[in-house]
Amino acid sequence: MLKIGLTGGIASGKSLVASRLRELGALLIDADVIARQVVEPGTPGLEQVVEAFGPGILDHDGGLDRPKLGSIVFREPAQREILNAIVHPLVRKSAAAVMNSAGAGDIVVQDIPLLVETGQGSTFHLVLVVDAPDELRVQRMVELRGMTPEDARSRMAAQASRAERQAAADVILDNSGSREDLLAAVDALWERRLVPFAENIKSGVRAPRTDGPVLVAPNGEWARQAERLAARVALAAPDAILAVDHIGSTSVPGLAAKDVIDLQLTVCDLETADRISPLLGAAGFPAVQHVRGDTPKPSHPSPESWQKRFHANADPGRAVNLHVRKAGSPGWYYALLFRDWLRADPAARAEYEAHKRGLAGAHAGDKDSAAYAEAKEPWFTDVAWPQMEEWAKRTGWAPPSYSSSAERKRGQ
Repeated sequence: MLKIGLTGGIASGKSLVASRLRELGALLIDADVIARQVVEPGTPGLEQVVEAFGPGILDHDGGLDRPKLGSIVFREPAQREILNAIVHPLVRKSAAAVMNSAGAGDIVVQDIPLLVETGQGSTFHLVLVVDAPDELRVQRMVELRGMTPEDARSRMAAQASRAERQAAADVILDNSGSREDLLAAVDALWERRLVPFAENIKSGVRAPRTDGPVLVAPNGEWARQAERLAARVALAAPDAILAVDHIGSTSVPGLAAKDVIDLQLTVCDLETADRISPLLGAAGFPAVQHVRGDTPKPSHPSPESWQKRFHANADPGRAVNLHVRKAGSPGWYYALLFRDWLRADPAARAEYEAHKRGLAGAHAGDKDSAAYAEAKEPWFTDVAWPQMEEWAKRTGWAPPSYSSSAERKRGQ
């Protein structure tokens, strides 16, 4: 199944997006609805809330007096944290039960107002953020909900900032225009990205790629995207994955590259890589069959030692290569050293970019990047390898060590 996390600040238009996704066929799990259900009269949740805040937060019928409780928690962060510690685990447990009932090809959307605040983004295949300028949201709350501007801003201050939500988003749905504009954006997202993504996960295939080697200007978002992706990958098998690192050209600031995020997943051996392959597929990174290993370099000539497993993203909206390698293997070592060398040496970075641009021009008419990638290999062996080895010796560079679980690092 495809798991989508939907969020947005108060008065952003999130409810409209959730309703539209349900109309289109998504299985919607509404955290607000569940949050009300878990504190209904007679529930353990309500008993815990009363114990924490006193019987004064109940109405005459024994139910929760939400305005009275809201006046406490939205003005006092410490009290809000107490309430969240009670309600959020109950909501997650109930949502998980609904999620477990979904079918393999379903698109499940969890509407979670505090998704960013609770750090749940990496548990989804995609995070959708409905966004609108702060002043527009204040205006909506005043005009449509009868709030004072002060109360509106107080509610907003209790949530993540607009910048924090945007940083957590894979997709930002702009709701600064008309209702029709927002619905059209949702419809396009559903048809072009969500439905194909779900089908690719169900079928265990990566998203098709038909473009040749097109280099684009450096993108400051690549590092942030890689960080989000690495966190998702790491959660697929946390006990087996030693690290997930951003590698390749998009990991080097200032370097033009194909718009493809390369990640290196480190495991203790390739048997582990094979064991966790289905888990990576369920996380949105199915295995790609018939992929050769890395090309051996002069000081590590054994082809067997360069073997790896290769996965790629099922998401048609973001191309990702996932290289699964054994810790300490030559290919693993080379990927990390190559990245750090290029980050540290502007001349090497410029030389590599010039080489790539020449080959991209020569293969501009190709339907994919296979021949382009093959043509780069001699440069990696004859030019890059001796220079980066010399740089490593001169600077004392060494790769990470994973001798104990305490030393495991992810998403570097």
